[in-house]
Amino acid sequence: MRGFKLLAVGFLLVYPALSLADARDVPGSASWYFYVDLEQMRAGGPGKAVYDWLRDEVMAEVKDDSGLDIEREVDRLIAYSMDDDQGVLVVEGNFSQTTRDIAMAFIASGGDINPLKSSGKTYFRYAGNDENDEEVAYDAGNIKFQIDGLKKESYISTDVRNKIIVTASEGQMQELLASNGKIPGRGGRKGALMVLSAEKALVQAGMRASALGADAWDSNVLKNTEQAALLIAATADKLAIEAQLTTIEADMAESLASVVRGLISLASFSDDTDAETLAVLRGTRVESKGNSLTVSVAIDPGLVVATLRD
Repeated sequence: MRGFKLLAVGFLLVYPALSLADARDVPGSASWYFYVDLEQMRAGGPGKAVYDWLRDEVMAEVKDDSGLDIEREVDRLIAYSMDDDQGVLVVEGNFSQTTRDIAMAFIASGGDINPLKSSGKTYFRYAGNDENDEEVAYDAGNIKFQIDGLKKESYISTDVRNKIIVTASEGQMQELLASNGKIPGRGGRKGALMVLSAEKALVQAGMRASALGADAWDSNVLKNTEQAALLIAATADKLAIEAQLTTIEADMAESLASVVRGLISLASFSDDTDAETLAVLRGTRVESKGNSLTVSVAIDPGLVVATLRD
């Protein structure tokens, strides 16, 4: 668990996050994205139960291990990668000097602390580390970085107010610094990566199947998948979860819908299925239209937390 949480710390500090209201502003050419709104979760409602689990099971240990106080400092984060595999992460919040020290300690672990300038703002080059397994000292203590995704160079800035920005390329960093962390957005780009949205979106994610590589799919059905998107949002008293995918052929969407309905039916008649799970299964909607398949369900947040704890 500690390794996972240190990975989360590194992810927050090392990939690019943006100044976004939600994932609808992800560039149209992105190959994948992930957005989470911790501020919306902690505000109350059905998202609060999930937030409390994250606070107790993840955030507390991250704080103990590294000094990074996610609960007090991080409000939102979004990460995405472009078609050319150029990743970006922007983390938004009210960051303490301790967190800035952690970021600088990480930069120092890559061996390059010479400041660079663009649009009147400072950023740093993380030179990369083949080992990526160093214990780094900073003013508040020590932290051991174990982040496989950061063996190559990245660019990091804490000079935009209330943001930590991390990019895979220097050009991306310079563009974001010039716009104070605001990205161009989707525009009307044909074939843009789809984004499912809601008034109280908690988590949004999406990807193109091509982002996994040609050999990533074992299933013949999924080999015909073009895009997939996920949304978790807060409703009156439940978490609304919706997943949508588009297929290359319309017939494949209906075939996949039939498979999902069949699996739900089998699980519904199983003696091992408890009453709460049965209610969720019976409330799951599976719809196909053209080359699009949508699966949606509303779940009691207590059941989600119980599942996470198990």
